[in-house]
Amino acid sequence: MTEETENMVLEMLRRIRSSQERMEQDVGDLKSRMSSVEANIGQLTVAIGHLHVQLGGVHKRMDRFDERLSHIERRLDPIQA
Repeated sequence: MTEETENMVLEMLRRIRSSQERMEQDVGDLKSRMSSVEANIGQLTVAIGHLHVQLGGVHKRMDRFDERLSHIERRLDPIQA
C-alpha cells in the first residue's frame, strides 16, 4: 500500500474509534438514566400501594356510614308511616 492509502485507512479507523467512543458514552448515559427511571418507578409503586390501603380505609368508613344511615332510616320509617 502506498503511504497515502495507509493514511486514509488510519484516518478512517480513527473516525470509527471516535464514533464508537461516543456511542459507548451515550450507552453509559442511557444506562444511568434508566436506573433513575427504575428507581422512580419503585417509589411510585410504593406510593400507589399506600394509596390503595388508604382508599380501603375510606371505603370501610363509608360502609359503616351506610350501615348507620340504614339503621336510622329503619328506626324513622314507622314514624313516617
